[in-house]
Amino acid sequence: MKMDLHVHTTYSGDCLTSFEAIIEACRRRGLSVAITDHNRIEGALAFREIAPFPVIVGEEIDTLEGEIIGLFLEEGIPRGLTPEETVARIKEQGGLVYIPHPMDRVRRSPLRREALERITDQVDALEVFNARVTFPADNEKARCFAQEHGLPQGAGSDAHTPWEIGRAYVEMEPFSDSEEFLRHLAQGRVVGRLSNPLVHLVTTWAKLYRRLRG
Repeated sequence: MKMDLHVHTTYSGDCLTSFEAIIEACRRRGLSVAITDHNRIEGALAFREIAPFPVIVGEEIDTLEGEIIGLFLEEGIPRGLTPEETVARIKEQGGLVYIPHPMDRVRRSPLRREALERITDQVDALEVFNARVTFPADNEKARCFAQEHGLPQGAGSDAHTPWEIGRAYVEMEPFSDSEEFLRHLAQGRVVGRLSNPLVHLVTTWAKLYRRLRG
């Protein structure tokens, strides 16, 4: 199966992509996805109920030192906690700790390097290809970090628009639960192409549109 591990919906404040658009894009490209909205889980839970393919419920959480994704969640995790507290909340509900775009030098949201090093022994997987990274070398640095620490390697489009979905994914064997997912992820193959940097303008527009609409 092809698993895009980083997709946003209209439940994220910087995304206007509807459930219907995501389903259509996934059908055309033969994908399954992890829905990882910013600091919200409601969209992922609702999408899982209607999607005709496997969906991982996730959340991209703003910690005090950058973003951490929780996968296989059933309850939302509040923003503004320390990385350690966030990891504990994920683990308490049997979720997996997944670090997105860890070496991206352009964004302000990646988890700080010192925080990543503090929690590395509790990280379940690392995103080694994020299609929204500006510089390819940053994805390569993430891949090297994952290899050095023996971490399973994930990939995701970080899609905020329908046409980005599937720009990055992992080819892996199907899974029935989080433990099997992690085993198969470790044996998977990362596939990816960088998105045009202009996609960031779309998220800026989405934020502005939301403000204008109240």
